[in-house]
Amino acid sequence: MNIIMLQEMLRGFFKEDIGERDITSEVLFHEEEKGKGTFLAKEDGIFVGKQVITEAFALLDHKVEVVLYKNDGDSVQKGEVFGTVEGSMRALLGAERVSLNLIQRLSGIATVTAEAVTTLGSDHTKVCDTRKTTPGLRMLEKYAVTCGGGYNHRFGLYDGVMIKDNHIEFAGSITEAVKRVREKIGHMIKIEVETETLVQVQEAVEAGADVIMFDNRTPAEIREYIQHVPKHIITEASGGIDLSTIASYRETGVDYISLGFLTHSARAMDISFNVGTKGV
Repeated sequence: MNIIMLQEMLRGFFKEDIGERDITSEVLFHEEEKGKGTFLAKEDGIFVGKQVITEAFALLDHKVEVVLYKNDGDSVQKGEVFGTVEGSMRALLGAERVSLNLIQRLSGIATVTAEAVTTLGSDHTKVCDTRKTTPGLRMLEKYAVTCGGGYNHRFGLYDGVMIKDNHIEFAGSITEAVKRVREKIGHMIKIEVETETLVQVQEAVEAGADVIMFDNRTPAEIREYIQHVPKHIITEASGGIDLSTIASYRETGVDYISLGFLTHSARAMDISFNVGTKGV
């Protein structure tokens, strides 16, 4: 995770939440009043957010002491205290909501990713994410996927080529689309082609695709199509796959299964933050 980017994100989040000041805390607590806050897991899951917590409280007051008993990707149990923060009450309460919102979101993503990996139960096929992320949170959400045992697909339109149905329609064919792209990109950039039929799969192979996606295909269809793909070409299944169906793709031989729900539909993990004053 890029710390500089994280700090910039947090500054924006605090600007949105605190604005000019936290009126309530400024009225109730003087600058020197101290407190201690505890992070409590209210359900089982995978914790993500160590750097979020550390950087968030430091931005409001560098004197706040943060102690975390878990690292990103560690399991937490319901009722477990996994971290404490100690310092200015104004800082503790000012950073509370932003920190909680983020770590609940990220821990939820990691938890559902871990569930998907376990449910798939494959030593070969890897679970990966998509670009279906919350605007502004992609770096964090994709990081959470890796903490849950998943892998990252491309981060954006800038770091990988994916030729989809609209591109193919515009170019006239898969062959032409791959040809045009190959002529203009460097050797370090992979080209992925989205396919729906065996004919498209065969054309993508002949065109020299680096990655072939089987889009909205059944496990039976993928088992058939993959026989026509050379071993050096990476394969991916995507579309309509969820926790109730992912296990049926275990024996397809596909290299990756990309799941949009890991980020666009993950439920936030239930975590609380409780603060008590320590006096002047």
